[in-house]
Amino acid sequence: MKGIVLRSTGSRYEVLSPEGTYSCTIRGKFRLADEDATNPIVIGDQVVFQLNDDQTGIIEERSPRANKLSRRAAGRRQGKEHIIVANVDKAWIVQSIRNPRINPGFIDRVLVMAEVLHVPVGIVFNKADLMDEAAEEVVMYFAELYQSIGYDVVFTSTKVDGGTSDLSPYLAQGIHVFIGPSGVGKSSLLNLLIPNTVLKTGAISESTQKGKHTTTYAELIQVPEGGFVGDTPGLREFGLYEVDPDELSHYFMEYRPYMGMCRFPNCTHDHEPDCHIKALVESGDLSIERFESYQNMLAAARLGKLDVGR
Repeated sequence: MKGIVLRSTGSRYEVLSPEGTYSCTIRGKFRLADEDATNPIVIGDQVVFQLNDDQTGIIEERSPRANKLSRRAAGRRQGKEHIIVANVDKAWIVQSIRNPRINPGFIDRVLVMAEVLHVPVGIVFNKADLMDEAAEEVVMYFAELYQSIGYDVVFTSTKVDGGTSDLSPYLAQGIHVFIGPSGVGKSSLLNLLIPNTVLKTGAISESTQKGKHTTTYAELIQVPEGGFVGDTPGLREFGLYEVDPDELSHYFMEYRPYMGMCRFPNCTHDHEPDCHIKALVESGDLSIERFESYQNMLAAARLGKLDVGR
């Protein structure tokens, strides 16, 4: 039988097939074959499974992935690849206007990783109902910046009528995933976007102003039109996985038209003289904020520390 993995909870996987939804385990060969990854089967994977007499299943094969969204694993598995979702039609970086405030460094790391992995990506600024004069200048600056680079940017709110009308049309088909720290409202968005979905939501920590984790496992939820949206545990960090420092600038979309215009063909836009990218930053033609993100990532990648902060 064939199906798509909807949920991953430890050693069990919920698989949707035309015949129904089944709880499955995996063959040991998958763990041996994917020693560099923390999770051999992930949500979004297309699999072949064998049905047991008790209506559970055993996953026998995994189809080749069109793409995957992954990050560097943390904790005791540090250094391995942690795959979040496979076969992604679009990843959405979710940030909130306030509580917690937007984190451009996080956005830029996810954008780079999406470019590395060939995953289309957009940005959602949630909690738009909290927009005030103080927040508007900063938020709109970054919204216009990312739009000018070529990324889709939408504003949403779960507190007002029609607050998801700009996002909903994108989700009608394919596999989408929300990526963002805890507390930005990913689960609240899904509760509103998908009827009869009740995902646990949480409050913001008073001491850190960061979200408390409420989603504990990755899951694909089917939307009425037939597509899927992924709900993932909140990510306070997004560590880059296997990014070559010499190639990092290629993943900043706005730098691509100027590649080859520096004095040195292998310029890293850091210490080299006559760098065209640095000249454009100094003239205001390229964003200083994005260039600072680039420099932070470059320094971390050179040290082999691909987790580049929060």
